[in-house]
Amino acid sequence: MTVLHLADEGEAADFAAFLSRLLHYDRGAAVRLQAAGTALAVFGRPPSFEVLAIRAVRLAKPYENGLDVMLDVTVSAGELLESVDEAAGTAVVPAAVTGPPWAGVLPPRGGWRPEPGLPAPDTLRAMVAAAVGEFRSRTEELAPERRTRAELDRIGREIWSRTVGATGLPVRAVHAAQSLGFLGVAGAVGEEELGLFSSGAWLRLRTPYGSIAVRQGGLGALGVSVR
Repeated sequence: MTVLHLADEGEAADFAAFLSRLLHYDRGAAVRLQAAGTALAVFGRPPSFEVLAIRAVRLAKPYENGLDVMLDVTVSAGELLESVDEAAGTAVVPAAVTGPPWAGVLPPRGGWRPEPGLPAPDTLRAMVAAAVGEFRSRTEELAPERRTRAELDRIGREIWSRTVGATGLPVRAVHAAQSLGFLGVAGAVGEEELGLFSSGAWLRLRTPYGSIAVRQGGLGALGVSVR
């Protein structure tokens, strides 16, 4: 049994909250865990947003017996959440599952360079709110016979595929960051705490609470980093 010793109760609570948000969008969600030393990276893919969500979790020590080994496994997010003991600051790694295709396609570890043009947090939140409002108004205006899943998806793709200024970052990535709690509440994240980075075809929105990574051309395209 592999036990993760999280840095403290607060870290355990934040970890549990992230897993809960992923499960809100996909009850069968899986997460890929990669840990070395006292750092744990948790990768998830909320299907509504077509992005990779990355949550860094601080560990008090690598594993139960202090074994200095690498952990790299894909597990059920639900089973992992059930094992989190916030009071004790621990989580038990469940049995591995056959990972979904995205779990074998991760952003590169290095080579990230900063990209200009990312607006302030409040501007990003306003952008998401405007997009949500537009989606709601446009779908409500549809005649009943046109309010099909295909038409709703088409409108959604049109809105959420728009980019944030000239950055190339799709608005859906910002929406994912807000929905997963990475943007915090208004005023909680300063402009200097956000960053946009690129590496190859990947873009990464970094916040104090986690990152959203998206590959231009989609996660299924050729040329991605497979591990």
